[in-house]
Amino acid sequence: MVLTTDWVRLLIVCVVFTVAAAAIAWSTRLTTPKPFLKAAARAVVQLAAVSAVITFVLTHLGLTWAFLVMMAAVATATSARRTDTGRKGFWVALPILVGTVPALGLLLAIGLLPVKGIALIPVGGILIGGAMTATTLSARRALDTFRDRHGEYEAARAMGFRERDAVRLVIRQSAAEALVPPLDQTRTVGLVILPGAFVGMLLGGAPVWQAGALQIVVLLALLAVEAAAVAIVVELIARGLIRRASQESEVRLT
Repeated sequence: MVLTTDWVRLLIVCVVFTVAAAAIAWSTRLTTPKPFLKAAARAVVQLAAVSAVITFVLTHLGLTWAFLVMMAAVATATSARRTDTGRKGFWVALPILVGTVPALGLLLAIGLLPVKGIALIPVGGILIGGAMTATTLSARRALDTFRDRHGEYEAARAMGFRERDAVRLVIRQSAAEALVPPLDQTRTVGLVILPGAFVGMLLGGAPVWQAGALQIVVLLALLAVEAAAVAIVVELIARGLIRRASQESEVRLT
């Protein structure tokens, strides 16, 4: 009976939060309720599926690595769809992986992260997720800026700038705005934000100092990963490897 009551409470709270988000967005004309309802439904289905297999995955190192690869693939597909880069969307895998793989490798090499699924999946997920968010935000902002300030790009080309340098000149500052959320998160950790790794370790019985030390490492690794992601996004857009179809034609005409 207690378990049933808890599930009912959980269901009610989830429905209330989802409906509240959808209603606020709809009533203020920010967007339609559909994205919130779809996101909530997907989250429930995906977490249920992961919960069903995660125990098995965590006990097999090979499956752990496969799960991390799947995370990276899903992150790439999500970012490609959000940036509307079409057939060139596979390039967004590069900014997602270019910082994540070395960061995980360093943590494993110096022994701060054990080669176990219970450690690899949450930390890897945090880094991949952060890189995905930074990639999506920086690419969207940069591509929008390139569209809105195309006249400045043409002026730079007319002055003798190479295409790569002209694009970088226009988009670099707007792309860097994707770093504001992780910078603020790091600046306010402990005062405003208590991240999941810290809280999870405390709930698991780890000493406070150990939980804090791990969280600092994860946050700083995340900063490096996201900075690398944004830098690579700028370079890929400047080289024409990430570009919306309409913008490809604009560049060819100039």
